Amino acid sequence: MRPSGRALDQLRVISLEINVSKHAEGSCLAKFGDTHVLCTASVEDRLPGWLRDAGHGWVTAEYGMLPRSTGDRMGREATRGKQGGRTLEIQRLIGRSMRAVTNLAQLGALQIRLDCDVLQADGGTRTASVTGAYVALQLACRKIQQLGLINELPFKGMVAAVSCGLYRGEAALDLDYDEDSNAQADTNFVLTDSGQIVEIQATAEEDPFSEGQLAAMMALAKKGIGELIDHQKNALNIG
Repeated sequence: MRPSGRALDQLRVISLEINVSKHAEGSCLAKFGDTHVLCTASVEDRLPGWLRDAGHGWVTAEYGMLPRSTGDRMGREATRGKQGGRTLEIQRLIGRSMRAVTNLAQLGALQIRLDCDVLQADGGTRTASVTGAYVALQLACRKIQQLGLINELPFKGMVAAVSCGLYRGEAALDLDYDEDSNAQADTNFVLTDSGQIVEIQATAEEDPFSEGQLAAMMALAKKGIGELIDHQKNALNIG
């Protein structure tokens, strides 16, 4: 039995609340159970210097955890003067995931910055960030399309992410902190709505795991991401 009482193939309670920020062009409060991440999308009419003559726009991301998003207060990275390796790795993952389903040429000379701020953490903050960031990104693109800054929505598909793991020898979907901290393997899957792979992160926490166990986690991830895509469609009112 999982600590949460969920079935092995059951997501936590998912909520994607849109337009929660007054100022951002797109915003989504993503809740995966007790993990809550505020995702905002900001549109800028300037590109990084290295992209000025590239002929396409850009989508990038930043990620951070608020000091009391966890049980004990953590220091702000701004106070320490630099971002940690985990933060850099996660925000790069979010950016890669968004660019994988975005036609950058259709953005022209615009850059969209995604900020994913963890308000409360209970495992799976990166997967909630990816899932919520896509909703915020699409809302921002709808806004600039309405303003006439782009001709059409620049998307090649949808993208979401979910964690899986081996808990007490069984493949389990969408780990919360209690499960993640005791899992024999921890994996994160980023997939598109057509089932294509954007990224897989898989780590054995104890003994190595088999190809069959990885396949079992992949099957759970496909099921879970299908459900997350449905949540995104409902939030975005996509039929």
